[in-house]
Amino acid sequence: MTLIERYIALRVVKMAVASILPVLAVIWIVQVLARVNLVTDSGQSISSFFQLAGLILPTIIPMVIPFGLVIGVAQTFSAMNADSEFAVIDAAGMPRRRLLRPVFIVALGACAVSFAVDNLVEPIVRVQARKMIAAVYADLLSSVIEEKTFRKIDDGLYLQISKRLHGRTLSGIFVADYRDPDSELVYYAKEGAIDDTGTTLVMHDGEVDRRTANGDISVVKFLSYAFDLSQLTKSRGGMTLRSIDRDLPFLFHPDEKDPDVKAYRGEYTAELHRRLTEWSFPLVYGLIAFAIAGRARTQREIRLHPVISSLAIAFVLRWLSYYMSNQIAEAPIFIPLLYAVPLAIIAGTMALVLSARALRLPAWITGGLGRMRFGGARAGGGR
Repeated sequence: MTLIERYIALRVVKMAVASILPVLAVIWIVQVLARVNLVTDSGQSISSFFQLAGLILPTIIPMVIPFGLVIGVAQTFSAMNADSEFAVIDAAGMPRRRLLRPVFIVALGACAVSFAVDNLVEPIVRVQARKMIAAVYADLLSSVIEEKTFRKIDDGLYLQISKRLHGRTLSGIFVADYRDPDSELVYYAKEGAIDDTGTTLVMHDGEVDRRTANGDISVVKFLSYAFDLSQLTKSRGGMTLRSIDRDLPFLFHPDEKDPDVKAYRGEYTAELHRRLTEWSFPLVYGLIAFAIAGRARTQREIRLHPVISSLAIAFVLRWLSYYMSNQIAEAPIFIPLLYAVPLAIIAGTMALVLSARALRLPAWITGGLGRMRFGGARAGGGR
């Protein structure tokens, strides 16, 4: 690249990174706070919370990169126009397509990062996050780690402990089991322990009170009693991988014997085509921003700020892509449209650039903005 091309590329990268980081931080914090119950409800350590937060971060990056690039390109060229750098470049006789080269290179780099994260990194971290959450909820001990607090373990099943001793030993155990509509069971025990597999709660020196539907009550004392938790831990600790958790090779050749594939075959098709198109968004959005802001404009020209115009178009295209990808599961006719839209935009913006034309607002918008501007000026002069 020439000196001016390196200058533009560096400014675009700096502005894009400066735009991506705060947006990424806000979205990441919102996603992390939505899962803070992993610590408060299951008694996990803060290190587990930060580990889960780290696994969430790569799932946000591909969504933020295209919009960061839009802001970077539009703001860079808008600033260059305000500083009269475009006027100097035009006076030097540099063709407009030369300015496109650094944008094209930066956008292709962003596409490569987006593709790698979306198809290589994100499936791995999603699976790891599901495994971590499943392991947490499969271990009943982590769900009752708080002392002297009633915890709802399942619908109709409550548990409280007075104190947690060394290892997996508990003291002062209270269990209320209302899952059977024909009888109510209440267990008291001085101490007990959950086995290493988390499937059995063994209680010692206690009693069980049983109340039937007709009001009969019976009390049975025991020296040792095993409370079966296998079905509970299985249901809480089960992990089902969805289409969004799968890697690209699996999406190309899904296992037809997989229960989730059988039940939601259309979602796997939609996810595959989403992965094969969304990586191109940085290039598409970058070209749109360049077509809007990549030429010299006078300060008197009636127009929206290039960043606003570029973001508005980018949001519309993002919504359109999201809508079409969601419809593929039920209507495969949207598959060619999902590819046609970004290809058409790339071809259209390239044609505008090579023909030295630019995107302009419709006449009815510019006319409205002009009336607002001049109307405001007259009102100001009247005062």
